[in-house]
Amino acid sequence: MTTQHNTKSNPLPAFDAVIVGAGFSGLYMLHRLREAGLSACFYESGEGVGGVWYWNRYPGARCDSESIYYNYTFSEELYQEWTWSSRYPGQPEILRYLNFVADKFDLRRDIQFRTRVTAAHYDDDERKWRIQTNDGVTVMATYFISAVGCLSATNVPKMKGLETFEGQWFHTGNWPHEKVNFHGKRVGVIGTGSSGIQSIPVIAEEALHLTVFQRTAQYSSPAQNHELEEAYVQNAKNRFHEMKQSMRESTAGFPYRRSRVSALEVSEEERQQVYESAWAQGERRLSQHVHDHRTGKPVCTEQHACIHRTARGVDRGLHSIYS
Repeated sequence: MTTQHNTKSNPLPAFDAVIVGAGFSGLYMLHRLREAGLSACFYESGEGVGGVWYWNRYPGARCDSESIYYNYTFSEELYQEWTWSSRYPGQPEILRYLNFVADKFDLRRDIQFRTRVTAAHYDDDERKWRIQTNDGVTVMATYFISAVGCLSATNVPKMKGLETFEGQWFHTGNWPHEKVNFHGKRVGVIGTGSSGIQSIPVIAEEALHLTVFQRTAQYSSPAQNHELEEAYVQNAKNRFHEMKQSMRESTAGFPYRRSRVSALEVSEEERQQVYESAWAQGERRLSQHVHDHRTGKPVCTEQHACIHRTARGVDRGLHSIYS
């Protein structure tokens, strides 16, 4: 959207850039702008840094990327100083990491918390962005950088009776900062996306009764999360430059080499071993073994069948345990 407005008679505060959102990308942008000698104004609606990891504090919230790769790599010193505790870090630990980064690089002094951008228009005359906030402030900037991501906006469904519901209700994307007590409560969880899958077993351990409302059945493989051994962590730190280069050359930011072998070029027995090994090890990277695991219909069908068999086996095992 463009607008024409003469500000020469009443100049507004001007910056090289305005950044919105203090998550991984926003904090990194501020650091890079400083390195380039550019001025920046930074707005964050929350009371602290963290982005999605600031808001999504629901029980069981955890990253699905391995911790040794879920890092900034612009600073080797930073990588050497921080040590993750487990293979897949939980929300509290990731939030501590981002606060550690903010402190190490003194990023907070340029961030205005509890502030939400309400409008951003490009001024053709000034050739700058005119940005307004909820506290009535307007600033100008050459660059407007949105780092709000795609996971923080809460989508509360319009359910009849919600406004008169007398019990407590929560949204995983805007979870309270204090612990929610589910002891002795009858709890209903709507949805089995990633946040539902992560929160349901944790809430079930505490609640008196849990009901899950699900539109479409989901399959979830075990993460096989575990604490990291000191030798494993040190090896990752020793390979920092090699790992960083591999990550930059990869298709998804993880240092895994994609296989050039079609799944249909190997025997069915070999394919089954790959699928079952990935399940047992908590691996998400089937592309490391076969390159057409997403594009070849016969391969996808076969993989789904393998997952179904394994999941049914897990169900039978759980039934025998709890029956």
